[in-house]
Amino acid sequence: MMEERKPIDFSMVLASSVHDMKNSIGMLLASLEGVIAHTQTESPEQTKHFNTLHYEASRINSDLVQLLTIYRMENSFLPIQVDEHYVIDVLEDQIARNHILLQTSDIKLSTHCDRNLKWYFDDDLLGSVIHNVFVNCVRYTKSRLLVEAEVIDDFLCITIADDGPGYPDYMLEKPPGYIAEDVSSTSTHLGLYFADRIVAMHKQHEKHGYILLENGEPYGGGVFKLFVP
Repeated sequence: MMEERKPIDFSMVLASSVHDMKNSIGMLLASLEGVIAHTQTESPEQTKHFNTLHYEASRINSDLVQLLTIYRMENSFLPIQVDEHYVIDVLEDQIARNHILLQTSDIKLSTHCDRNLKWYFDDDLLGSVIHNVFVNCVRYTKSRLLVEAEVIDDFLCITIADDGPGYPDYMLEKPPGYIAEDVSSTSTHLGLYFADRIVAMHKQHEKHGYILLENGEPYGGGVFKLFVP
């Protein structure tokens, strides 16, 4: 008598596929950056094509990382490794990671952070959040980005601001970690859900991390803030 086959764990299969796709897109992105770095563009159209290719590859890579991280989070095997870090090191890592994207988009980046500022957090997870916000800001900003870190009321506050059109009202009215369940929607806000969950994993006594969205100063566009206790 043949043994009855167990149904496959589709979520596990999906997670494995996402992992493979993430690695492939990562290699594609690295190769593309090599081509861009060694190619002198001959026209604004060619620069625009490079920018589009790099932005879309970065966006897909970020989405896959988010999906995999959320899967691990929901299945309780996402480790969080909190340690003391220089904040500027984490910011500069993400700026370097997105250097070509910022360069091909002709975006001027300003950074304000005390080089001696240290804080306790998971640098990989928080770095993923900052990277995702960077990639999204490149899409919407006109020409300027600000990355700023400071301590406010015993929380580390990292701000990323742009001079784009800002967050639409419906996003400001929803909780920052809101995720749209309608998959036909133009955006599920998966990135903000990811950011909200990652930052909330950082806790100290009764305090936990959170994110905040607003529009306005310093550049008049969208302002993303994350707070880590």
